[in-house]
Amino acid sequence: MYYTRQQLEEFEDKMLAPYGLRSKDSKGRAYPEDEPAYRTAFQRDRDRILHTTAFRRLEYKTQVFINYEGDYYRTRLTHTLEVAQIGRTIARALGANEDLIEAICLAHDLGHPPFGHSGEVALNRLMKDHGGFDHNKQSLRIVTKLERRYPDFPGLNLTWEVREGIVKHETEYDISDASDYNPDLRGHLEAQIANVADELAYTSHDLDDGLRSGMITPDMLSGITLWEILAEHVKWHNNHLPELVRHRIIRRLVGIMVSDVVEATEVRLRDSGVQSVEALQRLPYNVIGFSEEMHQRHRELKDFLYKNLYRHYRVVRMAVKAERIISDLFHAYCKEPATLPPQTQEQIKERGLERAVCDYIAGMTDRYAIEEHHKVFRAGTLP
Repeated sequence: MYYTRQQLEEFEDKMLAPYGLRSKDSKGRAYPEDEPAYRTAFQRDRDRILHTTAFRRLEYKTQVFINYEGDYYRTRLTHTLEVAQIGRTIARALGANEDLIEAICLAHDLGHPPFGHSGEVALNRLMKDHGGFDHNKQSLRIVTKLERRYPDFPGLNLTWEVREGIVKHETEYDISDASDYNPDLRGHLEAQIANVADELAYTSHDLDDGLRSGMITPDMLSGITLWEILAEHVKWHNNHLPELVRHRIIRRLVGIMVSDVVEATEVRLRDSGVQSVEALQRLPYNVIGFSEEMHQRHRELKDFLYKNLYRHYRVVRMAVKAERIISDLFHAYCKEPATLPPQTQEQIKERGLERAVCDYIAGMTDRYAIEEHHKVFRAGTLP
């Protein structure tokens, strides 16, 4: 015996809040398909994302530290998995659709180029006269055009709701452009949860990686409100930070922030009185988010990380190297397109030279970009 798709949809109806998105209410796919017998539409979307080439490449794309800095630092893949886990936890507590949130979370960084934020800055600068580059838009292009896995359509043919969630992905560092996806409406509940889960995840794991690397020390965090609360909670009051204590602190940080999001959101939902998906999207504010007190504490910690980790001289050095590698490759490929792989050369006529080169570079892992740079620019290196 197995549960049919119809039975799973009935479970959703019973379990989800009135403003949670039901898979049976999806606006559908760009190309009509028969849905599976034992998976919902959003479950199928999640599975399709997991099997993409772009998803596998996230393992060797930078979060903060380039891959060769150490095997124990977060990568873009482990970040994505942590976002999905946090997103599902918040969704379960608030009656949102876990499968939809997981699909959005797994896809939200597919468009990131190598070397993290510095790679995106470099590509956007190089493409300023050709439409620019934004990893959110690139994520959508990957799932709608660039991934080729099916004979009947380009991309993954995901449901409207997953695509809308990708397009309306917003954090402090990501601004959405939803011109083709009901721009007058806010992101649905699940999209809003994915946005907060992303911010929550990178704050906590960047702090963890910063402490592990030694770029951040406990002394430097003295006076940061959240840090003081966490240290008191685990009864740690000295300068030596053992690994197990660090794990306890980071776990507690995630737990505190998730609990605050759930409790603050429940108050907003109750006060808003919304009883449908559309009513929630028409609110003049996002319902998912921290309480004002936690927002201020989180802001203080993020400002600390920006100053002491993201602008640390070792990270800046990596960023400078990354921008040079990407710029060198971009100019070399544009100057002589014959150095591109045949498949990429074939795409020039359809996309234009610069966009085809940009797509090729954006799909690279850190390691592959470094190897390509060696091959192109180091005399005596074999192709």
